[in-house]
Amino acid sequence: MKNLLSKKWWAAATARALKTAAQTAIASIGSSAVLSSVDWRVVVSATVLAALLSYLTSIAGLPEVEDE
Repeated sequence: MKNLLSKKWWAAATARALKTAAQTAIASIGSSAVLSSVDWRVVVSATVLAALLSYLTSIAGLPEVEDE
């Protein structure tokens, strides 16, 4: 749990959360037949939830951040 206070942990967790958010947004937008039929509230909601879940999952541990 000491790692949660380090800059290295936050940098790694944020990088993972941003990648997850981007993947979720792309998948949500891509599921519409045309760009005008995209439900942007659903895209934003799913993207924010995915990023939050990524942070929560990172609490279990990040391989790129070694335990001190």
